[in-house]
Amino acid sequence: MKVIKALIILISPVFVGWIALFLGAYGISPLMVLKILLNETVHIFDIGEIPEKAIILDIRLPRIILAGLVGATLSGAGVTLQGIFRNPLVDPFILGISAGAAFGCAITIGFLSYLPIQFMAFVFAVTAVIIAYTVARTQGEVSRLPLILSGVIVSAFFTAMVSIVKFIVDPHKLQSIVYWLMGSFCLADWKAVRIAGLGVLAGIFPIFLMRWRLNVMSMVEEEAKALGVNISRDRLLFIGFSTLSVAVATSLCGIIGWVGLMVPHLVRMLTGPDHKTLLPLSLTAGASFMIAADTVSRTLTSFDIPVGIITALTGAPFFVYLMKKGGKEAWGK
Repeated sequence: MKVIKALIILISPVFVGWIALFLGAYGISPLMVLKILLNETVHIFDIGEIPEKAIILDIRLPRIILAGLVGATLSGAGVTLQGIFRNPLVDPFILGISAGAAFGCAITIGFLSYLPIQFMAFVFAVTAVIIAYTVARTQGEVSRLPLILSGVIVSAFFTAMVSIVKFIVDPHKLQSIVYWLMGSFCLADWKAVRIAGLGVLAGIFPIFLMRWRLNVMSMVEEEAKALGVNISRDRLLFIGFSTLSVAVATSLCGIIGWVGLMVPHLVRMLTGPDHKTLLPLSLTAGASFMIAADTVSRTLTSFDIPVGIITALTGAPFFVYLMKKGGKEAWGK
């Protein structure tokens, strides 16, 4: 039964993405979508230059692929952080990664538009992690609880810094910052897809290759050390790759919360806690969830609802559920 569930999760991005292609303000039949895709890939049909072709190839397809890459990134970072901290309530926001990246993006939009936004997002995301890690080391060896608490403090600090930027920035740029902070894929294009793909390759792919180490790091720290694992080094590597991938994702679509918390839990409950399968399945499930959420955000009304609102509306009740259950079922105990 677990094999069937795993196969369904693995192919789910293709199925959800296919449905998302013909949903939207401009109705396009599934047959026409198929003709357009076949015309572009194997040149079976000659459909000419019709409006539907531009809508599919230049608007919906890059948006769906970008949503999938961002969803996979956030979910992959979430399952990684939950594994290394052995805490079911951790996600990319807990170490201040998203807040630091958001501050970097906000000052770039507001004051430093000549600098690449991805670069500034990564610089401040790394800064946030370094501060959190340094604060956690003030009491000697870094353990889980001090690191998580310092992450919460750093996150609150950078959130306040973003508020200061919003307060002093030019009013014409304020609207852009506020809309961006709510999270949206409305500006998706093929350039953003390429950048997101590079972010996945640089941040998520190394984690995928090292995923078996997450099983060891999920043990009690003394047991992991007894197996010869350098906990501090591996923890820094996983945090570094997670930071890079989340910073790139945040720079492209703003802050989108809860994906890194919800999706790994749902997959863990369906297929078990083994990270060798949990990580790849979380990546595909995160992609499917984000594509579905973005499809809802752009089809529910005549205008785009920021997808961050959709994920928050689903994530908050799920967090309450996890708090009530204490994460026991999710960790297979």
